[in-house]
Amino acid sequence: MALLDILQSIIPIALFYSAPLIFTALGGVLSERSGVVNIGLEGLMVMGAFVGIVFNLTFADVLGAATPWVSILVAAIISALFSLLHAVASVSFRADQVVSGVAINFLAVGLGVFLTKQWYGKGQTDMVSQPFYSSNVPILSDIPVIGKMFFAGAYYTSYLAIGLAILIWFVLYKTAFGLRLRSVGEHPMAADTNGINVYKMRYIAVMLSGALGGLGGSVFALTIALNFSGSTIVGQGFMALAAVIFGKWHPIGALGAALFFGFAQSLSIISSNIPFLADVPSVYLIIAPYVLTILALAGFIGRAEAPKASGDPYIKGSR
Repeated sequence: MALLDILQSIIPIALFYSAPLIFTALGGVLSERSGVVNIGLEGLMVMGAFVGIVFNLTFADVLGAATPWVSILVAAIISALFSLLHAVASVSFRADQVVSGVAINFLAVGLGVFLTKQWYGKGQTDMVSQPFYSSNVPILSDIPVIGKMFFAGAYYTSYLAIGLAILIWFVLYKTAFGLRLRSVGEHPMAADTNGINVYKMRYIAVMLSGALGGLGGSVFALTIALNFSGSTIVGQGFMALAAVIFGKWHPIGALGAALFFGFAQSLSIISSNIPFLADVPSVYLIIAPYVLTILALAGFIGRAEAPKASGDPYIKGSR
């Protein structure tokens, strides 16, 4: 098989699996840049997946083809509100941010599974009838060579994720809002002295993190899983958290790391089309994303520096 053919089979699937990780990792970047560690990305993805699927099933007949887009928007809003639990605990009550994030993970899974059993009478929802579908991007898919790689049989959610990464980079590093958000994560007392409301900025960052985590979870559910159960989101949130660290708390770095982990997730799907992977037992390819996540963190975590005030609750007037 020619290298060009291999790339044409790998890239669309890698982008497909990367999109949920990109959304969620960007949320983690915003939260941690403000000084709030968000271990709860997994739970936020679970909540987004649950809301996205339930809304889709409920309103598919009413909204038609627009259903998946409205579903991910609603999932983002509900997940942003759900993340307020983490914001209140870690910012207002100055609770341990890791413990609060772990609680979010457990609460989201428990709530999602409980409501699924109550509403659908079983451990999982029905399959959605209005998921996202792959399509060719007009004009761009006709470009020789790169058209088939990047714009044929792709999902628009992948392009949305990449575009959002660039937008968040611009907001963080080229706007006054981004400067304020980064300042409360680096030196909150200095930011407070300069009139920046540290608590407000951290609340905004955590809620944006919740919205993006919900977006990631709902996109995963409506492109890959197509229904919701307790095992719909298994490790993707932690993979996104790893992408935040691997990407050195930078939006473009997180984008690159998420693309890498998305490629690793796609290996079990595309292996049959790649000669040197065709004979590898599927179990090794299934666990590959998690092994690569551990290796990436083991190799880079010592070289990456988190925002200086990340994980530290701020007490107004303290040094």
